[in-house]
Amino acid sequence: MSTYFDAASAAPLHPVARQALLAALDDGWLDPDKLYSQARRARQLLDAARGSMAESLRVRENELYFCASGTEAARLAVRGGLDGRHRVGVTFVRSAVEHSSVLQAAPGVDVPVDRLGRVDLDAFAKAVAAPGVALAALMSANHEVGTVQPVEEAAALCADAGVPLYVDAAQSVGRVNVPAGWSLLSASAHKWGGPPGVGVLVVRKGTRWLDPRPTEPPANLPAVVAAAASLRAVQSTAAAEATRLSPLVDRIRTTVAATVPDVEIVGDPVGRLPHLVTFSCLYVDGEALLHALDRRGFAVSSGSSCTSSTLRPSHVLEAMGVLSHGNVRVSLHSDTTSEEVDRFLAVLPGVVADLRAQAGVSGL
Repeated sequence: MSTYFDAASAAPLHPVARQALLAALDDGWLDPDKLYSQARRARQLLDAARGSMAESLRVRENELYFCASGTEAARLAVRGGLDGRHRVGVTFVRSAVEHSSVLQAAPGVDVPVDRLGRVDLDAFAKAVAAPGVALAALMSANHEVGTVQPVEEAAALCADAGVPLYVDAAQSVGRVNVPAGWSLLSASAHKWGGPPGVGVLVVRKGTRWLDPRPTEPPANLPAVVAAAASLRAVQSTAAAEATRLSPLVDRIRTTVAATVPDVEIVGDPVGRLPHLVTFSCLYVDGEALLHALDRRGFAVSSGSSCTSSTLRPSHVLEAMGVLSHGNVRVSLHSDTTSEEVDRFLAVLPGVVADLRAQAGVSGL
């Protein structure tokens, strides 16, 4: 089995999620909208899951929508937020490093970031204060480099301008606290160890949002139950996990910089997620590097995770002005051990050197 270092794409299924999923299958296949007794049991499961999820996210139950994925939740947030304020304006302001699902949901004005991936607040303030702005978006933490964004400061700027703020919290929920002040928020269960196929959208009361779907499709009830149970479980250990994983990430950052020539460690070394690090290697093909590491037993991903299938450079790294090729994202999880990290750090320099030798660029 490969050592799995791609928790930012999908965390391993939490034991609580597995238990809840199996238990919910007994009644969760029934239609909770029917009136007979078995269906009422399904309704009780759905209502309990919604209540648990709302409590975990510190929102009202009637502010929460279940979706088929985090990507769907993000698109619903953007499209519904723009449609709900159509008479006020149609301009969409977002940071240049948002997830591709957000950037592709609607045309918009991209606000630049610095080399650490942190949004330029002065430029953000100017953008949201412009006439006709209907919605702004700023993710809580970047999915590629782990940089935490100044959400509360951005929310205050949006409030001053009368513009709702949408926060993509996919990488934060279940790991770190999400700052307050937002109007819409999305998350994805498989990022925190829940099952795939469950996205979460929160629309704060008073936010002008129009659901673009003709009808709200029925929830995958067993998966929703498992998502709610696992979120409560991971939140109870999140602080301890951050304390354990953050030094491992620091070790990767420091050791890679010291042992691999011509490498750039990207992202904010201080204001970052505790489980994620991305680095870019000069003179190395990124796809070849991922395959080589896979052959040596390490499952990692490219920093450009949301566009990896297109083989295009990462829009996030390009916006930051850092090296956008030969990049590797390492993201740890609750089962990651110090020994696994040490093995990775021992293997990586040789893998990079071999690939550069094969490409005829050694010693440059």
